[in-house]
Amino acid sequence: MHLAVLSGFIVSLAAPSLHRFTRNLTGWILSLLPVSLFIYFATFIPVVAGGESLTFSYPWIPSLGISLSFTLDGLSLLFALLICGIGALVTIYASGYLAGHPLLGRFYAFLVLFMASMLGTVLASNVLLLFVFWELTSISSYLLIGFEHEREEARRAALQALLVTSAGGLAMLAGFVLLGQSGGTMDLSVLGAHADVLRAHQLYLPALLLILAGAFTKSAQFPFHFWLPGAMEAPTPVSAYLHSATMVKAGIYLLARLSPILGGTDAWFYLIAGAGLVTLLFSAFLALISTNLKRILAYTTISSLGVMTMLIGIGTPGAIQAMVVFLLAHALYKGALFMIAGAIYHETGTQEVDELGGLRAKMPLLTAITLLAGLSLASFGPLLSFIGKEQLLEALLEMADYRIPLTAAVVVFSTVSVAMAMILFVRPFFGALKPTPKQPHEPALSLWLGPAVLALSGLVLGIFPSGVAHGLVSPAVSGILGTPQAVSLKLWHGFTPALGLSLLSVLLGVVLFLTQRVWFGRMVRTADRFAWLPEKGYSAGLNGLLNFASRLTSRLQTGRLHDYLQIVAAAAVVLVTFTLIIKGERIQIAGLPEFTFFEAALTVVILAAAFVVTATDSRLFAVAALGVVGAGVSLIFIIFGAPDLAMTQFLIETVTVILLVLILYHLPNFARLTRRGARIRDSIVAISAGVLMTVLVLIAHTVNFYPPISDYYLDNSVVLGHGRNIVNVILVDFRGLDTMGEITVLSLAALGVFALLKLRKPDEERRP
Repeated sequence: MHLAVLSGFIVSLAAPSLHRFTRNLTGWILSLLPVSLFIYFATFIPVVAGGESLTFSYPWIPSLGISLSFTLDGLSLLFALLICGIGALVTIYASGYLAGHPLLGRFYAFLVLFMASMLGTVLASNVLLLFVFWELTSISSYLLIGFEHEREEARRAALQALLVTSAGGLAMLAGFVLLGQSGGTMDLSVLGAHADVLRAHQLYLPALLLILAGAFTKSAQFPFHFWLPGAMEAPTPVSAYLHSATMVKAGIYLLARLSPILGGTDAWFYLIAGAGLVTLLFSAFLALISTNLKRILAYTTISSLGVMTMLIGIGTPGAIQAMVVFLLAHALYKGALFMIAGAIYHETGTQEVDELGGLRAKMPLLTAITLLAGLSLASFGPLLSFIGKEQLLEALLEMADYRIPLTAAVVVFSTVSVAMAMILFVRPFFGALKPTPKQPHEPALSLWLGPAVLALSGLVLGIFPSGVAHGLVSPAVSGILGTPQAVSLKLWHGFTPALGLSLLSVLLGVVLFLTQRVWFGRMVRTADRFAWLPEKGYSAGLNGLLNFASRLTSRLQTGRLHDYLQIVAAAAVVLVTFTLIIKGERIQIAGLPEFTFFEAALTVVILAAAFVVTATDSRLFAVAALGVVGAGVSLIFIIFGAPDLAMTQFLIETVTVILLVLILYHLPNFARLTRRGARIRDSIVAISAGVLMTVLVLIAHTVNFYPPISDYYLDNSVVLGHGRNIVNVILVDFRGLDTMGEITVLSLAALGVFALLKLRKPDEERRP
């Protein structure tokens, strides 16, 4: 299992080099990795369907009790198969869509990196490991969305997606920490065993809110939905993979995974079901006013994600079963539709619905594939999506509370889906043939193979649903609910209220499509008033943050060393003092040791000399006072039995004073360049820093985590270092590499000074 996850990262590093040799075959060759992984994970279907879950663990950070552990159960198996299966088709699709692109090898590397990150996310059984892979998906998606980096729109969309999802990811990390503190572990399986304790804990609500921030941003729930339509600036293979089948469903996966741990409370129901309800309605409205193929698909994707989120929030067995079936069906048909939209753009040069028409004569094969995928979007016919919609409606009709409003919302969603399916199919392929930037023709094999496989999969699974019900849906539902669940899927349930509502949504969708000219303009004007507020809020927040950073930087980065030292010292005083106050009850400052008159007098002399340095207006007097400070320190070394250090200190102080006197002799006295208030402020900061360091030294004197290292040096100086001068033995033997490093630094500095002297201009060139 570890190799299955890590193989993607290894292949990602090799992808650019492979592309240089294999060129047009690279996509087909790289697709062998996800195909192999799909087969590998498929071999576990019988085991997982039998009710088992497999765990693979390897020590990662043993000191923190963290392992590189992966769990394969019904839920993670379903996602792993989708990631690998659709990943293989998208890799092949990219080889045709981006054929001839000079950076195609880099694109393959980013794509495989994302696939490996998603696999790690859905298989991780430790929340910290899950977070690591979660953030890798954000980074790799940033690289993919901004792949065409020469375009400003692509760079802006990539940055927007990264900022929104990463901010949510950081909040989610904080929620994971709170979750770990509440449950005493970071392992998901152990947390599930203590679910009742976690839900009753005082940290439950803060942890839930923080984790939901990560899930909602990743799955584009309102009000974080705006980054997904913007991400349509990415190449179509990215949209087909990340933004329909995998990345945006990472948040759905997280909610489903945490459902048995955090679910079952009123907060869980109202927050998650409410967010899903608002998202599905708001995005359905925005889909109606879109005219770009990919943006239509983006908004219908957000609306579908809202449906899945709402079902997880409801949390009943029927709702979870409907969510799993709907998730699988949506991944199949939405991946197909995105690839179809890309094929249309690739062969016509436009993806605006108003500029397309009559393509069925030029693209008969793509027309048939689009019909099948469009029927799946409309959930009409012997398709898996039709079964999923009936499951959805039945789950809502069985609810005791909120049945009517939630069912009405789903009918609205289904109506819009039917209308969008007709727009995506009828408008581009029927009517008179319209002129396009490119002469339209049937796309190449690599462009229609992926959507054909996905669309046909939805048809086959719809006609024969029993196999997928037992092998995938039932284990996934069991993994979410935490108890074994038997699932039965049938294409025909008889004449039921759910069937009636489904037919009603189809009729309303047809009417909505036929009357588009009547309502389109009014809805666009309505959207211009309020629909873009979340995105405007993001832009205002980002601009405000940049302005604040610019002002703060101009205030702090003054170019004066004096200001930098003051900021560092003041920040250290405030932060360390705050920490000491918070932990003050555990701090014990050792009493002052006994001292002699000579030691006290020497201390007074050093302090007086230090004060003179700061108060005098004479440079030479300041140098002399510094020399007194150095001489006092040397005497301290002698008192405590370190004559060699004292000799070194005396030598250094003598040389330093002489050099400074020679340099500063001809300079004028100090000039007062600051006002009295500034000098008082500087004095307060300096005194505070000195007092703080004194307190820290006294505190450190009482803290002994380990035996003093000095005892080791005393015992082993002669035995191991063969020397009685302990300082020399430490420098040469015990810290030999450290000393060699210091000598190396000094040597390099000397070489740098020598090079600067040799590079100076001749005298005649330096004359004015």
